[in-house]
Amino acid sequence: MLYETIGIVRPGNLKEVKEIVLTAGQLILRQGGVIRDVANWGVFHLPRAASLNQTRYTRGHYFVLRYDAGVQTHRDVTQTLRVDPRVIRSGGVKLGDGKLETLSKFGAVQWKNME
Repeated sequence: MLYETIGIVRPGNLKEVKEIVLTAGQLILRQGGVIRDVANWGVFHLPRAASLNQTRYTRGHYFVLRYDAGVQTHRDVTQTLRVDPRVIRSGGVKLGDGKLETLSKFGAVQWKNME
């Protein structure tokens, strides 16, 4: 199945974002998945302030990871992001119904700059 995960990392250090994406990517590849796209959206204001580890965040560094993998791999990626203290929020969705003609309609990850 094709999945898309959006993660929000504490802002200020691009190296942390790269490490988190690398960790998730290695997990996907180790379990037989295929990474389709990685996009760095940059730093934006959060829709609402979030508190994590006694720190309040109003901005976050967004990234998108699109990959083909099994259900258990998606659960493992979600759990890995959830327990990482550098990740403010993350969420994943299944794209399409698994059929080739449906999956071919999804192009590259798009983002319009709202700032």
